[in-house]
Amino acid sequence: MIILKPFKFGSNNVKQLTKKEPKMISDELAKQLHDKSTRGKSLSSEEQSSLEQWYAFQDDAETQTLTKSYDESKITILQTQVNNAFIQLMTVTKQIPGMIAENEALKGEIIQLHNQLVQQTTLSLAK
Repeated sequence: MIILKPFKFGSNNVKQLTKKEPKMISDELAKQLHDKSTRGKSLSSEEQSSLEQWYAFQDDAETQTLTKSYDESKITILQTQVNNAFIQLMTVTKQIPGMIAENEALKGEIIQLHNQLVQQTTLSLAK
């Protein structure tokens, strides 16, 4: 009989066995056992033990991944970048109405110059 110690979430101690430690099962076999278990089919005590050990291993791996990915300095840097991008966006947004007015003025000048060119061309052809 194998007796399991309680698993402590976040610890590096994946359910350690007090007696003979069974081999870690493959992910494929674990998925099959998980599927069998979740469908209400019974598992042998050895299968149940292996599945629980696999669950603990997966929990520990996930915890380590989450712990490694959480870095306060990275979050601070990202927040600063977001704030800077927001400031730039607000600055550009405030400049848009002025640019629209300037574009309209330039369109008016272009129309005037076009009309002058048409008049000059017409006068030159008339001579």
